[in-house]
Amino acid sequence: MTTAADLPLTDERRRAVRSQALSVGIATGMYGVSFGALSVASGLSIPQTQALSALLFSGGSQFAVVGVIAAGGSAASAIATSTLLGIRNGLYGLQVARFVTARGPRRLVAAHLTIDESTAVGIAQDEPPAQRLGFWITGIAVFIGWNLMTLVGAIVGNALGKPQTWGLDAAAAAAFCALLWPRRRSGGGRATAVLAAFIAIITLPLVPAGIPVILAALAAVVVGWVGPGKHEDPSTDGLPGSDPLP
Repeated sequence: MTTAADLPLTDERRRAVRSQALSVGIATGMYGVSFGALSVASGLSIPQTQALSALLFSGGSQFAVVGVIAAGGSAASAIATSTLLGIRNGLYGLQVARFVTARGPRRLVAAHLTIDESTAVGIAQDEPPAQRLGFWITGIAVFIGWNLMTLVGAIVGNALGKPQTWGLDAAAAAAFCALLWPRRRSGGGRATAVLAAFIAIITLPLVPAGIPVILAALAAVVVGWVGPGKHEDPSTDGLPGSDPLP
């Protein structure tokens, strides 16, 4: 019996997924320059900055590390904060494991590439082959772009002066908000965004760094519980490049 996982993608569908994945991957990778600049500004060397991007490879966790260090925090505080923010990647793995059936070393690579953007593009597709293609292309594109732009940011960071002057300290958050912005078109998406922002704002001065992000994720649980069955079509979630190519 032939299943959806066995059916090959048409050339048109493959091009559409590739376009979507590359647009998200390239856009995300570009703002790695902000991390590189902020990292050297906080006192880390260029090799240390590159090691964080290559080995940790989680934008939120990386910004948390350099933020704590810049504020005079200890290494233990930086690691703890980074770990809290990294919890979400483990949750992403539960979703990604449904369609990425890698084994051996390939499985380790898949785990390393399981980030916000690769997960979002992957689950936005309907068919398992398209999900896998979207996941891998996005993850690889972000990894290459992020590390290259981190190096650029680290090299020119001192020449730029204070990153805050150029708005680089807010570039990562702004770019990720741009990726999520199209989801405001659904009632559930708007409700989740408002509730998540409210939770983050009221908990920010009360709990350690990293915790507000995790607590804000509860907004999706609440909205999903209050309005069950009201799910939007993931194939039209508004991510860049989601329209098929002509």
